[in-house]
Amino acid sequence: MTSWGMARHLAAAVFATMLMGGSALAQTCGNDSSGFENWKAAFLQQAAARGTSPRALDALARTSYARKTISADRGQTSFKLSLESFMQKRGANAIVSRGKTMKKRYASLFDSIERRYGVPAGPLIAIWGMETGFGGFLGNQHILSAVATLAYDCRRSEFFTGHLYAALTLIDRGMLNPSAVGAAHGEIGQTQFLPGNALQYGVDGDGNGRVDMIGSAADALASTANFLRAHGWRAGAGYQPGEPNFRAIQGWNAASVYQQAIAIMGRQIDG
Repeated sequence: MTSWGMARHLAAAVFATMLMGGSALAQTCGNDSSGFENWKAAFLQQAAARGTSPRALDALARTSYARKTISADRGQTSFKLSLESFMQKRGANAIVSRGKTMKKRYASLFDSIERRYGVPAGPLIAIWGMETGFGGFLGNQHILSAVATLAYDCRRSEFFTGHLYAALTLIDRGMLNPSAVGAAHGEIGQTQFLPGNALQYGVDGDGNGRVDMIGSAADALASTANFLRAHGWRAGAGYQPGEPNFRAIQGWNAASVYQQAIAIMGRQIDG
């Protein structure tokens, strides 16, 4: 889930808790690596005062300034493409072809998810394929370092401060390994949830009693369906542009070409 669309994805109630004291942190943000360690030391003190566990504090203390994350954050260009060019660049035909196979292979899982959340297989598979190639590439950036860097960076410090506290909570709860890697903005798992969304919408899709967005496709897909339902998805309604459920897809990502691509690929996968 790309970061441009995230600003409206976290419920106000979650952020109200996460962002306490965020304005004070914003005063010490920076636009390069020079102030990161001092910022981190101050953040560690604040996080400790909020009751963050020693394990999570130790994980945060080990983070480093993520230059590749900043470079990616400044260079997002694919969403400016035409729909045709975007779908070609993202390999839409290959996603649809393999997606149809995945729908058959995991038919019982997708049936279970649709019964529970009302979301059919097509758009879930399209998101899964678009985000990580069906779990084939989850990213190569240290998640906590990426999120900490963006919380420090002045461009969206307050927004990512909330996600940083969420990431620490995920570590506290055993839902995120401190050494886990993900996408450039700290997105987690097979459908790429930012930490705050993983915390709020993550569910146990495989019934093993824990939520693992990275190792369990069932957890990631069920969590994605849970997100879409929370953003207005109505069972049985259409999800093409102009139809009721397209709004839920818009909640997943703010880029118009992405939204349209998911709707088109989902329809082709669902047949």
